[in-house]
Amino acid sequence: MATSVGRAMEMKVSLKKGVGFFVRAASVFLRGAEAREASEGIEAKPKRPPVEELLVSGLGDAIVVAVAVAERMEADGLAEIAGVETLFPEMPDGETRSSQIRITLRRLNRPSLEGGLAVVTWNLAAINNNPFEYWITHTDGAYAELMAQVEQFIENPGERDAPIGDIFGQARYDELRSLMEAEGWRGLDEVDGMWLSDLSIRKAVSGILKDKGLGDKRLCSMPDRFTNTTNLSSGEPAFRPSVINHCANRLSSVAEWWPQWKAFMFQDYLEVPTGSSGSKRVRPCELLPSIKRAKYPAITDAEEAVSVPLQCLCLAIFDAILVHMMHVLSPDGHWQKIKESICDATFRKKNAKTTAILDGYREASVLCLQEASVNFLGDLGVSSLATTHHIVAPAKADAQRDQNSAVLLSRQFFPAGAAKELTEDVIAALDVQPSPLEAGDLIVVRTTSATGTPFLVASFHGDTNGKSTSPVLRAVAKVLAAEGAGCQLIFGMDANTHLAGSSSLYGVKEFLQDCEALGLRTCWPDGKDMAECLTTCNARTFLQPQLNKACPSTLKLQKGDVNPKDHIVFRRSGFEPVSTFKDNTARRQYVESMCFPTLQFPSDHGLVATALESKL
Repeated sequence: MATSVGRAMEMKVSLKKGVGFFVRAASVFLRGAEAREASEGIEAKPKRPPVEELLVSGLGDAIVVAVAVAERMEADGLAEIAGVETLFPEMPDGETRSSQIRITLRRLNRPSLEGGLAVVTWNLAAINNNPFEYWITHTDGAYAELMAQVEQFIENPGERDAPIGDIFGQARYDELRSLMEAEGWRGLDEVDGMWLSDLSIRKAVSGILKDKGLGDKRLCSMPDRFTNTTNLSSGEPAFRPSVINHCANRLSSVAEWWPQWKAFMFQDYLEVPTGSSGSKRVRPCELLPSIKRAKYPAITDAEEAVSVPLQCLCLAIFDAILVHMMHVLSPDGHWQKIKESICDATFRKKNAKTTAILDGYREASVLCLQEASVNFLGDLGVSSLATTHHIVAPAKADAQRDQNSAVLLSRQFFPAGAAKELTEDVIAALDVQPSPLEAGDLIVVRTTSATGTPFLVASFHGDTNGKSTSPVLRAVAKVLAAEGAGCQLIFGMDANTHLAGSSSLYGVKEFLQDCEALGLRTCWPDGKDMAECLTTCNARTFLQPQLNKACPSTLKLQKGDVNPKDHIVFRRSGFEPVSTFKDNTARRQYVESMCFPTLQFPSDHGLVATALESKL
């Protein structure tokens, strides 16, 4: 299958084995492989240095295999395609000819984690129910054009700001009223009046989407929150027919959308889990809550009394406006293809893409993960990474909120895995009460290296403003001190630190000072400008129910979340960072000022990796 000359190698692919086999082989050739000692049933293998060039050749029907392997190596950041040659060699019978492709892959010199203890931290990012909520970087130029048109439509609708009566219409209202009446909902006469004298004559953009009053009353965002995406007992989600979720139904027009919406809200029964490990059958219309004036004072007493049917009407109007807008802006329906590509990258194939990226860092002795779902951790447990690493999740992992911190410990560096979980010890050591932590935010374990050095390994996800980070840092330091001076700390975190701190935001400057006071340091070089250590770059679009949070495309970097949030912390006396780099491309490269996630990188946090040299 493979022949080598110096640091170059040719790999001939065929149809005798699957594409995955040749992808794995090409990865080994380009990455190199460590030596393997012989064990029972397994032969020893010498260390294999990486090749500088890999020639992938395929004959006839195997051409598609060669192309797939080359594209995968380029996508994984292992190599670039340096040349493609098409031949028609003469076959042994001397008469027939078959096409052949020869693709030259040149190995990319990626940042190395050699020279010390390799550590990675990465907030995987919980799945976002709205694929359009954040600006992303898309390979299809039509995405940027579409989102610019959406922004213009909402900011300056002009004559396109049509009345709701023209978009949703009286006939649809009558149908909706009949459905609500069948539910026994009270106050429909009052809702009739609100429809006729107010909502039906409002303009779509200025009167609904941009109306601050509706936003303050939560009449669109509240029902969207409860019906946008429903997690079923089977583990699969159910989606309301809408532009702003992962629903794959065709929504080319309001006429096509409306029957689907009615059926979903009032006819379809969903099997949803209950708190007692059981389940119940409900229809989405039964999930709509009352909106209480005590919590949302903008809503009037009269509106509170009819808040269930009123929010159902407002949600229908809101969804209809979005379908109408997308039809106006993309009459050929290309917007749905763009949506599908985003859904694939950030939802349907997110776990597979995330696992592939982590697999590219399998040389790390410690990988600290944040915002990992229970389902994803289960997938990791049966992945190839489980053969090289212990997968350690918190004992109190939360499957409801489903944003869990976890650690992966190299089986070679930490043969015994985690000896004991100390998460509860850290929570007990917090100097603020009540605890600012949600279930799954933190995991702390005690472990021992192959050389006998004790370690405390932790992974943590801070609150949005970063205010829980400092108390957790102090509590971990207390538990570390109790473990003794010889115990080393590896602490990967999304600290939610901000470049510019304030009374409400935890600043990265304060974070570094807190680390220093505790005898700790981060993986970033001392004195480095933290503006060069940014690990997030995202901003909200105009395609969402809370437009007050939308960021104009021209101000994404100025008003978006562009901050140095992710860090690896350890004892200053224990280690010195040899090298540190970040990644938002899945290629061990970080593109500054690029909004992400992207189709290749499914998280809104960059991955941070470091090699630590022991001082002991």
